Amino acid sequence: MVTSEYERRIAARFATFDQDGNGYIDREDFSGAAKALLAEFGTAARSDRGQALYIGAEAFWQGMAGIADRDGDQRITREEFVHGAVKRLRDNPERFAEIARPFLHAALAVADTDDDGAAGVENTARVLKVLGVSEDLARTVAASLDTDGDGRIGEEEIVRAFARHFTVSE
Repeated sequence: MVTSEYERRIAARFATFDQDGNGYIDREDFSGAAKALLAEFGTAARSDRGQALYIGAEAFWQGMAGIADRDGDQRITREEFVHGAVKRLRDNPERFAEIARPFLHAALAVADTDDDGAAGVENTARVLKVLGVSEDLARTVAASLDTDGDGRIGEEEIVRAFARHFTVSE
């Protein structure tokens, strides 16, 4: 049962991870997100960046399952997701950031089309849209991540914002 405002917000974020909309989060949601990102940016799965993204997706899945899959069935229900976020991550966004970092690092590399270590605001919005964020919100969020106004978004900005979004009440 979802009771607090924080729990309601976290429950609403469940859909971000449930990429296929089947009511639970599993390994396929993470590998599906990786596949969709590679397709969006025309990156081959067997390339170094493609392999890094799949490895990052698997690491992210393993970290999430370790935190939230209470019954060990290799699926995270909405209730397990909320419980995991509330009980294990709410006051420790750094832990969530470290779980997500390999995937976010690899996603940034895929979106970094000019190899300068950062993704442009437009490409960041493309990543967010692929991950299920509405187009308008993706553009707004991507622009807000560009805190210095240079049109580029680096790994630390992405990791920090991602962790804050999923672990800290707003």
